[in-house]
Amino acid sequence: MTTAVASANQLLMLGANATVWVVGPGLGQGAWGRSLLSAAASSDASQVWDADALNLLAQAAVQLPGSTVLTPHPAEAARLLGLSTAQVQADRPAAARALAARYQTVCVLKGAGTLVVSVQGELWLCDRGHPAMADAGLGDVLAGFIGALLAQGLPALAAAQLAVYLHAVAGERLAQQGRGLAASDLCAVIRELLQEQSACLS
Repeated sequence: MTTAVASANQLLMLGANATVWVVGPGLGQGAWGRSLLSAAASSDASQVWDADALNLLAQAAVQLPGSTVLTPHPAEAARLLGLSTAQVQADRPAAARALAARYQTVCVLKGAGTLVVSVQGELWLCDRGHPAMADAGLGDVLAGFIGALLAQGLPALAAAQLAVYLHAVAGERLAQQGRGLAASDLCAVIRELLQEQSACLS
């Protein structure tokens, strides 16, 4: 379902019954984007913040709500921590843990060897994936996938772990076909992988 909105108030009304928000991809950092992000931040629902939601958070333009998963790439993580991207990359586990501690939330630090960190600082490394996945839009798919798992009742940490792993395996499977990889290609393969891991019985 797609619904257009002309104001943040309309978004608030639409989101009143939402169980999960995925915020950031395509949002922009102008007044409109800030207004929409503020509307999302006022909700008590579970959330996934990516892309421009993270950039606006780094600018202290909005307060992070509780029960939010952050999904930064290294440059976004650097802005959130007040570091350079090189500093983040030099010690990715420390950067991921610092984000989880600063924002008291589950954090997914994307990149080669994506890291998932709990609020308590526990760290998981995903050693799957393919260099072809370093392309526009694939992170948006991951954010949406985490949101979909949250909507099905998974806790934030489990949703992030499962989404990161299956997203990476889907990318591997597609890359082995020897052709270009578009973000939209991942969706069907992720569905196949979910069916293989946990078949739908009804």
